[in-house]
Parts: sequence; structure tokens; C-alpha cells
Amino acid sequence: MLPIRTSRPALAVVALTVSLTACTAQAADGGSSGARAGASEAAPPAKVTVVKKTAGSPVTVTASGGTLAAVRVVDAEGGVLEGRTDAGGTSWVSDRKAVPGTSYTVEVTSRTADGKESTSRSSFATPEPRKVNKVTLAPGKNTTVGIAHPLSIVFDLPVTRKADVEKQLKVTTSNNTEGSWGWVKDYSGRDRVDWRPREYWKPGTKVTLAADLDGTDSGGGWFVRDYRTGFTVGAAQVVKVDLDAHRLSVVRDGRTVRTIPVSGGTPGGDKRSWRGTAVLMAKEGTINMNSETVGLGDAYNKMVNYSMRLTWSGMYTHAAPWNAAYFGRENHSSGCIGMSDANAASFYASVNVGDPFEIKGRETKGTVAEGNGYGAWNLNWEQWKAKSALG
Repeated sequence: MLPIRTSRPALAVVALTVSLTACTAQAADGGSSGARAGASEAAPPAKVTVVKKTAGSPVTVTASGGTLAAVRVVDAEGGVLEGRTDAGGTSWVSDRKAVPGTSYTVEVTSRTADGKESTSRSSFATPEPRKVNKVTLAPGKNTTVGIAHPLSIVFDLPVTRKADVEKQLKVTTSNNTEGSWGWVKDYSGRDRVDWRPREYWKPGTKVTLAADLDGTDSGGGWFVRDYRTGFTVGAAQVVKVDLDAHRLSVVRDGRTVRTIPVSGGTPGGDKRSWRGTAVLMAKEGTINMNSETVGLGDAYNKMVNYSMRLTWSGMYTHAAPWNAAYFGRENHSSGCIGMSDANAASFYASVNVGDPFEIKGRETKGTVAEGNGYGAWNLNWEQWKAKSALG
């Protein structure tokens, strides 16, 4: 994604005042020709004040004793900081916030009560930010995803001013989908905010995000660019996993199109599978799986085919030929949902990143948490909306 450049104000409050004085023609004897003719005196000069507020606030220009005819604020790269003048014409405020690390030129044309205009120019620069916050967006731009994939933003640095950040995030959908942002702690420990629809997306929905973060203070660092992304929702496909029956079913457009015998996590300990709704995060293909990375000691260390990630904590669906005796009969894995090579190959080809996996079973180690992959669907709508910083 290309950064959207906008203009930027200052880290310290500074006021620049420019007096604009109306001219009066002088008579030959040194007196005022206007006064000799009995005309009223020229209107008093307009006083213009340009206020460069702290970064994260807009630039404000005010006029007393006159009105603002034009205001133009431009950064060093030629980016214009747009703004608007109030109804009385005496105050102008930029639409976007000031950001650190940029120089600006301000050109103001004011008009006195008798119609005379004068133009002033000034410039200022803001210090570089001490810390810059960046984001990781999912899903990727111009991708097509399943009906359960949220719009997810993970932040590099802490976000303590969540409401200020959330105000800058605008989601637009092609069919006015109802949804809400919710703040969660990512499995990595970083702050994350997801936008989830009230119900699964409708197939064909087009989603765009305008994250106008440039100039916003997250509390842990400044954002110095905007972000844009967008994706399309694909087929209505749900994967239903019944760990007690040891089977997996593919439901497409409300109709079961396939059932596969599987074996889930071994009951009675840390090798149990998770339950609830998990979302297919990635199709990773052939990968090395090492039990030590998920806290299971040296239980296994092997190359695994057709690996499909469901949680950050290490639950996958994949081919597990070493477990063939248990498919459809018994849960006997280290927590993943395994199946034969042939079934895994065709299943891998048919599922999409973003497809929901609705998993049920008596012997599990709990429900998938919101930040352990995309577990937002395990909260009801009211619970999810309560996670918004904007109430």
C-alpha cells in the first residue's frame, strides 16, 4: 500500500500574528483626502493569527477586525492541508491533524471591513517523532476471502489512546453491512483491533478500509502515514467439525457437500483441540511442525503436508497419515484435526482463507480466544460491540 501523504502541524503551541493595515490616500497638504471629502475613516486593520497547535491537532487561522478571504497550508512535498472557514469568515480550521516531522508554508489572504485585501506568508516545522507506530493489515489488499474473515489491524507499538485511533478508521461496504470494531490483545501480545460484521459476510460483499492515521498519537507512538486496503468476500462456505463423531463436513450455500473422517486432539490433557469458531488464517502447505514450539515437549518434529492454520497457538487441519487407524473412530492427535493424504489434498484445494470452522466436542481445552487467530465469532454481538473504544 502506498502512503497517503497529508500535511502536518507542530509539537509546541506557537502563535504568529500579522497586522494587515488598510491604505489611505494622502492629500497634497499632508491631510487625508478621504477626511477632507467628509468620508468615514478606513476600516481598522485585520489582525490574522496562525496557531500551530501540538501534533495531533489541526492548524487554526483566525482573523479579528476583518475576515479570511483565503487560506492555503502546504507541506514541503506540495501536499495541501485542506480546511474550512466558519460561517462568519473569521476562523479557518484544517480538516486533518498536524503531524510531526514536516515543514509547512501558510499563506493567508484577509479582507478588512472596507474591502481591502492583504496577504501574509509564514512557515514553520515540526520536530520528528520520538516513536513511529506502524500497522499490519489483514486480509491482504485485493484478495478474496471467506465469509468469516474480519478486517484486522495489528499495531507495532502499544495503543493507549484507542478511541482517538478508532475514530480515524472508516470501513465501507458495498451493501451497508452492519459491523463494529473491537479491541483485542493479539496472541503476539500486541494491540489489535478487528472489524467484524454482525453475522457472517454476504458473498460478493466488497469491503474497503480508509485508515486516516497520519498525525494521530496512539499513546505509544505517532502514525506518520495513512493506510488503504480492500477485499472481496467469496463463497458462503462453512466447515463443521464434530470431534465427538470424528468427522468434518463442508457446508456450501447451506448444503452439505462433503463429509470427511478425522481425528482430533487426544482427550484428557494439553493435546486436546480447541472448540468454538476458528477462522482459516492461512493455507501453509508443507511445513515443519515441532511440538516444542507449542509447549508439548518433544512429542513430534516432522514435515506435515496440506497444513491449514486455524489458531496462532498451533491448531491446524492437515494430512496425518501416521494417524490413519483413528480417522472417524477416535481423537488421537496432538491437538490438530488430521485426515488422510487424499482427503487433505482435495479439502485443501476447496477451502478458502476466511472460511469459518465451527468446532464442537465434549473433550476440548476451551473456546478459541479472540486474539488466538480470529476468534471474535465466539462472542455474541453485544459482547463484541462492547469491545469498541467508542461505546
